[in-house]
Amino acid sequence: MTLFLTSSPSGCPFEPGPDIPVLDTRNHFVANLRAVWPDHAVLGLAIAADPYAYEQNDEMCRVFAQSFANAHLPLTALIPCDARNAEEIGSLLPQSGFVMLCGGHVPTQNHFFAQLGLPGLFHNYHGIVLGVSAGSMNAAHIVYAAPEEPGEAADPHYSRWMNGLGLTETRILPHYQFIRDHVLDGQKVEDIALADSRKRHFLALPEQTQEEIFRYYFLRQPQRVIGVHIGRTRSTAGRHIRLALQRLRRLMEGNDYE
Repeated sequence: MTLFLTSSPSGCPFEPGPDIPVLDTRNHFVANLRAVWPDHAVLGLAIAADPYAYEQNDEMCRVFAQSFANAHLPLTALIPCDARNAEEIGSLLPQSGFVMLCGGHVPTQNHFFAQLGLPGLFHNYHGIVLGVSAGSMNAAHIVYAAPEEPGEAADPHYSRWMNGLGLTETRILPHYQFIRDHVLDGQKVEDIALADSRKRHFLALPEQTQEEIFRYYFLRQPQRVIGVHIGRTRSTAGRHIRLALQRLRRLMEGNDYE
């Protein structure tokens, strides 16, 4: 199995974009997909976050099927897996060369994944898996599910840790730049996440910060080149990198990670 974890395969999902999203080429995402993609069209299976959101699931498949076609990643079809065909998962998964774990509400999707028996079914899967937002979160062995909906932050019975698919030990909290200042039930989500990170670590970085650090440390690009890619000056790119590293150090100091 080849696993890709993304916040959104088309970049930031909260900014206006084309009707058919363009797959994000940054961080070699599309190039890496093409490198492992078979030389023929494969069946795609999009496993929903909400098994009863039929219209939304169908539209998502229509849109992303075109996105993959435009990126020269051929699919014979992209089929939604939801409550309509959940009982067929045992035959659908082995037939699919590509599986998309869709975005949505993490606990709802986690429950649906468990109902499908996905953790066990994935043991013998050898295709490509793409996690999107909640799907990336639920791919982990132990999932961190920060509160999202009203009432969840105040609910003493809401579980922020749950068993996932076990495809990776990496836990992520996507779209961090949008949730860090979000207040839910009178509490800042960032404060909740920081406190929870002392129990088990997870990666929570804004999309652009992820790209800047990736380019600087892994691609070893100079700050001038990074600035061009993010549409900022060299000094601004350098400042972003320094601030991100300072923040990471502060978060890690004194934390007892597993």
